[in-house]
Amino acid sequence: MLRPHWPLPPGVKLAFTDRKGGISDPPYDGLNLGLHVGDDAGRVECNRRELVAALALPAEPLWLEQVHGTEVYRVDDKQQGCGNISAAASGGAKLPVADASYTNSAGTVCAVMTADCLPVLFASADGQEIAAAHAGWRGLCDGVLEQTLACFVAPTEQIYAYLGPAIGPQAFEVGAEVRDAFMAQDPGSDVCFTASGQNKFLADLFSLAKRRLMHAGVVQCFSTDICTYSHPNDYFSYRRDGVTGRMASLIWRD
Repeated sequence: MLRPHWPLPPGVKLAFTDRKGGISDPPYDGLNLGLHVGDDAGRVECNRRELVAALALPAEPLWLEQVHGTEVYRVDDKQQGCGNISAAASGGAKLPVADASYTNSAGTVCAVMTADCLPVLFASADGQEIAAAHAGWRGLCDGVLEQTLACFVAPTEQIYAYLGPAIGPQAFEVGAEVRDAFMAQDPGSDVCFTASGQNKFLADLFSLAKRRLMHAGVVQCFSTDICTYSHPNDYFSYRRDGVTGRMASLIWRD
């Protein structure tokens, strides 16, 4: 489990899981936390309990039904749970349909699951507000990070952003339509793409996210720059393996 030594606001904690530990069998070995990928549900639930115990979490993580969109599920001191709910995911369990979550309540654990997409965690400088966002290329391009930042009362320049492991710029090949979609919003984002063949480009998710955060006014941004695709013993990767498990990126406050 990765817990970088980054500056954190008072009372705020975060962690990025890898695939080590857990009891899931191949191709989900070992600490698969996703109930939606075909793994045995009992093993996943055991892995989740192991996660809660290992991190001494104050509550079960707020799991989401992620759909590569921009919806943010809010749990705050005025409204406990604001957003769409689905009962279709995770064996009938009711989950918020969203690709990010925000809270200003102590004891709520914001979490997103990934296996190549970019997890981005947020915290206000005073430690009173936190959020987690799932940023695949589509959600990133459509504004999931900006939508998450818009939930904060704190000014954007007082918000910290933390980027976890994701598919790296040497492994994430996309079509020209992906590059065009980003450049339509930010022509300067062409520096985040490298030609790799006819109408094919290698995309740098980390750099694309950093540009979006910078343009939104975030000045404190920290990144692992770890490529999930390139480390099969450490991380799940959907692009590399197809059928695989999911890691979690979590942020909470005491």
